[in-house]
Amino acid sequence: MAYTLDHVMMRVEDDEEAIDWYTTHLDYEVKGEMDGGDFTNYFLGPEEMHEEGAILELTYNHGDHTYELGDAWGHIAVRVEDVEEAYYELMDEGVEDYRPPEENPGYAFVKDPDGHEIEIVERDHGARWSLDHTMIRVEDATEALGYWTRTFEYEHTGRWEADTFANYFAKPEGAADEAMAVELTYNYDGREYTMGDAWGHLAVRVDDLEDDWATVMTRESEDYRDPESCGFSYAFTKDQDGHEVELIER
Repeated sequence: MAYTLDHVMMRVEDDEEAIDWYTTHLDYEVKGEMDGGDFTNYFLGPEEMHEEGAILELTYNHGDHTYELGDAWGHIAVRVEDVEEAYYELMDEGVEDYRPPEENPGYAFVKDPDGHEIEIVERDHGARWSLDHTMIRVEDATEALGYWTRTFEYEHTGRWEADTFANYFAKPEGAADEAMAVELTYNYDGREYTMGDAWGHLAVRVDDLEDDWATVMTRESEDYRDPESCGFSYAFTKDQDGHEVELIER
């Protein structure tokens, strides 16, 4: 399905440590690896994945690098059948005690070795620990919703409007329950966000890279890195807040 979320990319300072954490605690396996010369991309996910499921891309830039998390990106969320059971399983394995389920009925948070936040949510679908959504913060909810619905033909799959903030969930129309959603978090106080560099991008699947890129350009998304500049293997645009979105042919 066009524009289904394919992966989310995060940068890590120690690839061996990061891979060990995800394979040990979330039972992920390395599904692919790409050597870019001065960097390596690792693709991870559960052993059993739905065809519309998303994977995690860990990017390791060779040498000593440190990254800033910023606050424009929030977290990834992973699925389990029982949040409390899963959280304390991770605690027994030595994972950092960050936000236990007692503080957040129905969900909990941990952090990976690089400080990326991981939400644990209860779902009755999808493989255990599979990616449920990626949360990004937006400065204007109306613009953000318009961007995803117009540019990538997404539809609302859920919303939560509180006194001080709102969360909006979106996927392509007709996407499977197992597909990853994007969560748009809008705080009502008018704050601005820092992008940082510890998070990289979201990636959406396209059927024809050049044709779908032309469609995205017609819909006035940012011409950031076109297919030609990326060897016709992929391309990048940006949303209204500067979050990078990769288009990749599958």
